[in-house]
Amino acid sequence: MHSLKDLRIVVTRATHQAEELAEPLRERGAVPVLLPIIGIAPPADPAPLADAIKNIARYDWIVFTSANSVGALGPQPQARARVATVGAATRDFAERQGWHVNVTPETYVAESLVAALDAGQIADCRVLIPSAAVTRDVVREELARRGALVDVVEAYRNVMPPEAAPLAAKIFSAPYPDWVTFASSSAVDNLLSLVSAEIVRHSKIASIGPITSATIRKHALTVSAEAAQHTIHGLVQAIEDSLA
Repeated sequence: MHSLKDLRIVVTRATHQAEELAEPLRERGAVPVLLPIIGIAPPADPAPLADAIKNIARYDWIVFTSANSVGALGPQPQARARVATVGAATRDFAERQGWHVNVTPETYVAESLVAALDAGQIADCRVLIPSAAVTRDVVREELARRGALVDVVEAYRNVMPPEAAPLAAKIFSAPYPDWVTFASSSAVDNLLSLVSAEIVRHSKIASIGPITSATIRKHALTVSAEAAQHTIHGLVQAIEDSLA
């Protein structure tokens, strides 16, 4: 019997990433409801990213905190840098793009990545972090504190797709979805800028990890399932476990 049979589960990922979650939900009998609440746009000023790519050989480390940052940088054959990724999904995408990944922490949050890059490895190294326009500064601050020379460049922007507002209004009306899933804090903030917390409370909420869960709770909402492994597979498993 399908574990999530007939449950309507909202997928808030960007259009180009939605199927990674929607497919395993369908396989378990759920009805994925696609609501792309995040779109990916180029950096507001492309010059810093272009400069970093042009001078990629000067970096000792490149830190990827999302698959989008990998995609923005693209394969760089002149890079001599070692590579760190914040999680398994980012590592897998980076490797498919031709990067050799040296470090991925066991727990997929920024603080764990910093811990994995101990001071002996990182002191006096030049580090490139291609990131979203608005991002947590934990990695930059902690690596700099450990003696690294860190360049953070805007590689992409998270934007609200124009169709998100009317789609959200349609989806979050009676009968309400059974679940809504969040794979990032940006998705939480974007949805709650369109739909009130009171309405979202009609659905159970599944979160990909503790950082996203903290953002959900900031909006006075309850997390019904949190992924133990902070991956899409872990997110699906968390929903299944909560229903067991």
